[in-house]
Amino acid sequence: MAKAKLMDFDKALELFEPVLGFEVHVELSTKTKMFSDAPNFFGGEPNTNITPVDLGLPGSLPVVNGEAVRYSISLGLALGCSIAPSSRFARKNYFYPDLAKNYQISQFDEPIAFDGSVEVELADGRTVTVPIERAHMEEDAGKLTHVGGATGRIQGAEYSLVDYNRAGVPLVEIVTRPIFGAEADAPELAKAYVATIRDIVVALGISEARMERGNLRCDANVSLRPRGQEKLGTRTETKNVNSLRSVERAVRYEIQRQAAILAEGGTIVQETRHWHEDTGETSAGRPKSDADDYRYFPEPDLLPVVPSAELIDELRAALPEPPAARRRRLKAEWGFTDLEFQDVQNAGLLVEVASTVEAGASPQAARKWWSGEISRIANVRSAEASALVSPADVAALVALVEAGALNDRLARQVLEGVIDGEGTPQEVVDARGLAVVSDDSALIAAIDEALAAQPDVLAKIKDGKVQAAGAVIGAVMKAMKGQADAARVRELVLERAAAE
Repeated sequence: MAKAKLMDFDKALELFEPVLGFEVHVELSTKTKMFSDAPNFFGGEPNTNITPVDLGLPGSLPVVNGEAVRYSISLGLALGCSIAPSSRFARKNYFYPDLAKNYQISQFDEPIAFDGSVEVELADGRTVTVPIERAHMEEDAGKLTHVGGATGRIQGAEYSLVDYNRAGVPLVEIVTRPIFGAEADAPELAKAYVATIRDIVVALGISEARMERGNLRCDANVSLRPRGQEKLGTRTETKNVNSLRSVERAVRYEIQRQAAILAEGGTIVQETRHWHEDTGETSAGRPKSDADDYRYFPEPDLLPVVPSAELIDELRAALPEPPAARRRRLKAEWGFTDLEFQDVQNAGLLVEVASTVEAGASPQAARKWWSGEISRIANVRSAEASALVSPADVAALVALVEAGALNDRLARQVLEGVIDGEGTPQEVVDARGLAVVSDDSALIAAIDEALAAQPDVLAKIKDGKVQAAGAVIGAVMKAMKGQADAARVRELVLERAAAE
C-alpha cells in the first residue's frame, strides 16, 4: 500500500474546517438474537449459534426480541432522544457473503429513537454537545475470515471462511448529526464521544461494550471544507474502528490525508476506508452507497414496534445517572486529585477502575494497577488495557498483595500469568509457586546467613546506622528469589541486631 501524503495537522486546520460524524454500533447483550432464538454469546465454535432464520433459509420467519426492544428504548432515553410511538423495520438490500439473506433487517425512515444529544467531556474539563440524529435497531452480519495473504483482508487472500454466529445479533446503531466546531479537538472529541457511549451502555447493563470483541464499533466520518465555505466537503467513512485510541488516530489521519489532497487541487472520493492499526493509516474500501442504493422498503414479515407510554416511563425511571454526573461523584468518593482522575479518564480506564473498586479493591490500588503495569503491558502488546484482564482479577490481585501473600514484584509476575491465560491470580500463584515466604524461621535463617557473610553490618546497625540493614535485606531477598516481604525482613534484621 503506497504511503499517502499527509499535511501537518496544524497547517490543515489553518486551511480547512473539519466536520465530523459518527455511527456507533452497539451489540446488545440479550440471551438470544434479534429475530431468532439462537443463543447470543461470544466465542462459540463457528456456525453453531445459528437457526434457519439466521441463515435466511426459505420459509423461516423473524420474530422480534422483546428484550432487545427494551434495551434499545433505554439507550434512546439515555441519549436524550424522543421515543417513536411507532417504529418500523425495513429491508436494507445488499449482497455480501456474511449476509445470508442478501438483506439486513434494519430501520430506515422510522427509527425507534431520534433527536437527542450527548454531553461529551474533554480532558481539560470542557464539554461538547454532540447532536444525535437517531438510534435504530438492526441485526448484525456474520464474520468473514480471510485466509492467506499478508494483510488479513480480502485483497490477496486465497479464500474466505464465513462464520454466521454473529449474524442476527441485536444491534443499535447511533448516528450523529454533522458535528461542527471541533477544530483542533476533533481527534480527542472522537475518542471522548465513543468513550461516553461506552460508559452509557455499560451503565445501562445492555452491552459488554468490549471494542476488541466488536461489541462496540465506530464508523468515523470525516470531511473538510475550505475556511469560509458553507458547502460541506465530501466525506469518508472509516469503518469498524475498534479501540478508543484508534478512533482518535483515524480521525487525525483522515484530516491530514484529505487536507494534503485538497491543497493540491485533488478531490476526495466518497468511500469507506479501512483502518490499519499496525501502520496508523487508512486505505480505500468501497465507494460509499447512499440510502437510495440500498433499495429500502418496509419489512413485510414484521409488525411495527409500538411501545406503551407505561413501558417508556418505566424505563426512563430506571435510567442510571449520566456519565458526567457519575464521574463527578466517583472523583469525590475516591478522593482522587484532578490529575489522578484525569489520568484515569484520559486513558479510557474509568469503567475498569470503577468495576475493580466495586469488586473490592481500594480506589488508589485500582488506579495504580490499571494506569501502571496493565497499561504498560497494553502499550508493549499494542492492545487495549481492558482487553487484557478483567476487573475481578485485578481486584483479586490487589487482595493478595494487601493480605501479604504477594509483594509488588511477585504481583507483576502473577499479572502477566493472568494476562497470558494461566488462570485466576490465585491459580497463577499456586501453579508458579509465587507466594511470599511468610515463615519467619525461614527468613531468620536467611538473615543469619547474610549477617554471617557480612559481620561488619551487624556492628553498624547496633551503632545506629540503620540504613546498613539494606545490604542484609538485599541478600535475603536474593536468597528468597524475591519471595519475601522486604518490610518484614527489615523488622527481623533490626530485631536480631537488638537482641545481640
